[in-house]
Amino acid sequence: MFVRDFDNNPAHVLPKVTPGCEWVVTGEGRATRKYDGTCVMLDEAGKWWARREVKPRKPVPPNYVALSTDTETGKTIGWEPIGQSSFAKFHAEALQATGPGEWTAGTFELIGPKVNGNPEGGDVHRLVEHAAAQHVQVLELTFDGIRSTVVALAEANGCEGIVWHHPDGRMAKIKARDFPKG
Repeated sequence: MFVRDFDNNPAHVLPKVTPGCEWVVTGEGRATRKYDGTCVMLDEAGKWWARREVKPRKPVPPNYVALSTDTETGKTIGWEPIGQSSFAKFHAEALQATGPGEWTAGTFELIGPKVNGNPEGGDVHRLVEHAAAQHVQVLELTFDGIRSTVVALAEANGCEGIVWHHPDGRMAKIKARDFPKG
């Protein structure tokens, strides 16, 4: 959503909209809660995938499908078959907990007790469909307004951040930890 401060502190963002994300501040997207887990995807063929980042000069996992490479960090972002992911067992538990049913192709957040330290506080592993994520109201679409909303959500209920969804499929995200303290 906002440009990272790679010159001083790449963990934080600057009050400048990332090129291509201007649609957020003009109110074209829908803001939703960013869940803190790991992203998985069910493709149109019914195959499950896990999101995976590969650091520069590290081996690419078998059957990996690269999507893009970050020019600043050199990390490649893509998908690996869920069965070879370190989250495969927890994904299987989430599917079992949900019971039989039809899953619609799309992306989901895998959350639960053994995923990223369980920041969402779940008792069981489950899948949250990104397309059905909780709507978030951001009253002021400025750097300060967005920061205030994200930080308040994090303090109130541990929300990791916000993801905006444009009607044409574009997305932009911001996390509470992206903002400097103070």
